[in-house]
Amino acid sequence: MTQRFGVRLEQAVRRRGTPVLVGLDPRFEQLPSVIREGAHRDSLLDRAATYREFCFGVIDVVAPLVPAVKPQAAFFEELGPPGMMVLADVIVYARDRGLLVILDGKRNDIGSTATAYASAYLGGVRGGESSAWGADALTVSPYLGADSIQPFVDVASERGAGIFVLVKTSNPGGGQFQDLICDGRPVYRHVAEFVEALALQSSAFGEGAYGDVGAVVGATWPAQLAELRSAMSHAWLLIPGFGSQGGTASDVAAGFDADGLGAIVNNSRGIIFAHSRKEFAGRFAPDQWQQAVEAATLEMIEQLRGDTPAGKLARAAESGDGSRESGVF
Repeated sequence: MTQRFGVRLEQAVRRRGTPVLVGLDPRFEQLPSVIREGAHRDSLLDRAATYREFCFGVIDVVAPLVPAVKPQAAFFEELGPPGMMVLADVIVYARDRGLLVILDGKRNDIGSTATAYASAYLGGVRGGESSAWGADALTVSPYLGADSIQPFVDVASERGAGIFVLVKTSNPGGGQFQDLICDGRPVYRHVAEFVEALALQSSAFGEGAYGDVGAVVGATWPAQLAELRSAMSHAWLLIPGFGSQGGTASDVAAGFDADGLGAIVNNSRGIIFAHSRKEFAGRFAPDQWQQAVEAATLEMIEQLRGDTPAGKLARAAESGDGSRESGVF
């Protein structure tokens, strides 16, 4: 039987003892100079090659430290076919290193088109039906309605994959529509109710408290994060906005349950471009950019350990109680 994504994610978080999610958002001008050297910015092939080298290098560092990575599809799509080939390579490389891969594509459409998106991106576990991209999970938009989400749920269920539905996003303008009052409640609460129903449905089968349908809720809205943790008690929360967008460990604390589970916290620029952060630039030479990535990752792990219930995960992992896993990815 194909193991559910919600269970696999819990096992990966327990095994690493941390909920840190590293975003892979390559931008050519921000890459380490040693990687950009010799590459022509106007050459899509050259830029794609630098993205491959850079993302592989980040994965090499974070694979022993975190449960998952989140490639942002847009930065690869920007380079056309060469970039998309690199995205495929990055997904395969990350999964081969034992990481879960959450593809940030924010896809959606209706009917057969939604099914095609789901079939393309959601790969599930090895040994089962795979896909062209083979991601473990995909971010999706809910604003075309339930009939646009159901095809993603169906494919995810068949393949042991997951989806994360945009509920309360981290950007300043997100409230323009998400906070509108409808029937006495903000629109984001209506979406949350829908997500919770789907998460509860999937969590009812097999082990694990959390389902395969999760929600994206930004760290930049701490009060709403606490509200939505309570409203979606069976949904994994993917929390963006940590670090460069201003979110802190204390801001995300309410996203976890009492055992430190239920949420994964994304950090992209603050980790992958740590070589350019002032606190690390003086410590590491240009060719030591991977050491800066490691230092930033460990810094975030410690911040979450100290200021959120996720500290319980670290203690369990150190004692051997967090090692429940099947070895299937």
